[in-house]
Amino acid sequence: MARYKLSCRRRVNKERQDHPESPNQLNWDIDIAESGLKNGQPVFAGQTGTLYLCATPIGNLEDITLRVLRVLKEVDLVAAEDTRRTRGLLNHYGINKPLTSYYLHNQKQKGLYLVNRLLEGKSVALISDAGTPGISDPGEELVQQALAAGVPVVALPGPSVVLTALSISGLATRRFCFEGFLPRSRRQRRQRIQELAEDPRTIILFEAPHRLIETLTWLLEIWGPRKAAVAREISKLFEEVIRGTLAEILSHFQSNPPRGEMTLVIEGNIEQSALAVEPAEPLPEMVRPVSAPPTEMMATLMQEISVRAEAGENPKAVIREIARNRKLNRRDLYQTWLSYQQLD
Repeated sequence: MARYKLSCRRRVNKERQDHPESPNQLNWDIDIAESGLKNGQPVFAGQTGTLYLCATPIGNLEDITLRVLRVLKEVDLVAAEDTRRTRGLLNHYGINKPLTSYYLHNQKQKGLYLVNRLLEGKSVALISDAGTPGISDPGEELVQQALAAGVPVVALPGPSVVLTALSISGLATRRFCFEGFLPRSRRQRRQRIQELAEDPRTIILFEAPHRLIETLTWLLEIWGPRKAAVAREISKLFEEVIRGTLAEILSHFQSNPPRGEMTLVIEGNIEQSALAVEPAEPLPEMVRPVSAPPTEMMATLMQEISVRAEAGENPKAVIREIARNRKLNRRDLYQTWLSYQQLD
């Protein structure tokens, strides 16, 4: 630490020598120089370094690229969201580099400090708690600060809990939406769930264990019986993926208290998805595909829908489920059921 303070004093003295015409502006307090800030702005300039966004393992330490390991050995400083976890990673691969913290509660001041080091020509590697930095974590702000200061930013691809959970969910992957953590406020969280109800894309969320059951309850209440998957401990020894309907997953966690942060992957609104792909104009009658089942089967389906509706299930949800399972046109099935109700 003493050597670091001495280095700061030397930088201040050098700036005074290089700019004798403005001694008052350069008469900075040593504490400010050590933080790399003056009036909340970077204080040194020159040949800029590069900010590297290094994706690190989300569980298994073997899930790291050769390029990331090389860069971690070459940079001047490593900024980490969790220094203890990062120190373990660096020690595992025999990497000895200066390490500093960068997390939610110090990102304002530390971000400017890091930008100052970059403006001095130092290279900095940014590491999140796990996975890819800048995605739903404080790294987002540092990237913006660096770019605003003209500092090059280079991303080193690697592990991502978002894409990993999506790929093993068993749900549609062509179009998806990542929402990160839902708001902590109960009112805002419920409002966000309502806003997402009509989205036809597969939706990915993060959730804390103490809020998971309440969130699943609201998802089931507002979104209906959609398919979903909940992943935890991905790539670790006790990796677990719970798949099923929202009701089935809720029942599982009511019996098995959740532990650790969860990644939820939930089916989009398939009704909206169907509307998006249906043609604007109906096809001529002679070429319209025939999707209706035989009359006897249709009567059986109508009876099934009516019985389940009388038992308290949402008729639209029942029709959606039957149409999906039997590869039928949902709208045709719904119109047939309405006609069936009028006959009754």
